[in-house]
Amino acid sequence: MLNRHYGNYVFITGGSSGIGRSIAELLAENGYIVFSASRNPSPDTKVYPSGGEIRPVTMDIRNAKSVAQAAEHVTSEADIGIVIHCAGIGIACPAESFPSNAVKDLMDTNFTGVLLVNSAFIPRLRERGSGLCIIIGSVGGIFPIPFQSHYCASKAALDIYSAALRMELSDFNVQVSLVLPGDTNTGFTNARSYEIDKSSPYYDKCISAVQKMEKDELGGRPPESVAKVVLKICKRKKAPGRVTIGFSYKLLVFLHRLLPAKLIERLLKSIYMK
Repeated sequence: MLNRHYGNYVFITGGSSGIGRSIAELLAENGYIVFSASRNPSPDTKVYPSGGEIRPVTMDIRNAKSVAQAAEHVTSEADIGIVIHCAGIGIACPAESFPSNAVKDLMDTNFTGVLLVNSAFIPRLRERGSGLCIIIGSVGGIFPIPFQSHYCASKAALDIYSAALRMELSDFNVQVSLVLPGDTNTGFTNARSYEIDKSSPYYDKCISAVQKMEKDELGGRPPESVAKVVLKICKRKKAPGRVTIGFSYKLLVFLHRLLPAKLIERLLKSIYMK
């Protein structure tokens, strides 16, 4: 139980693929009991030599009833001390477009789902007198990427939300940490939906910009790099408020604070809209 300031039980969303699965596996390898939630989880509990486990939980983060039922089930079995939010999806379309079903699904998954899960688990963390909430955001929540405005907006919302949540919980010994990965090579890339018609005047630029971004994603860091950072946070008594992963992205985030917004926009446009 060395450095288990929040106990041994973890609840994670989006745990069946990508970054979420890598985090669940690494935590279980290090002896944590991980309740891994997704819409279609593996049916079997996976046991590790360390004594750690990955226990599947069926949950649709977009559905309040599903979240409540999953939370009731999990908390009846374990004293959850760590909640990790990894569920996320992406769409590609012009900023002026409003594909209502796709946008609703995006926001319900990336943002509202975090609120639903926290409304079920945070009161329990407060009551137990300690806890940790880790939210996987994105550097896209800081930089306005062309034809990714809807996704970036959902991640920017998490940035503000996590900061407010951290202040509100500061008197209850519950830590909140926002993790900002950059380009990461996961199945997220191929799962992104394109919500743009070929007749759109933006079509060619949108496809070109997103293809450039997807090339960077596929050449990016492995999801294990994010998992290692999350494991370190779980072992810290005082969690950092925000962690950017990778030196190059840390530098970009730092420069974002110094450079004029117009220059940032010109640089991003030169990268994605040549």
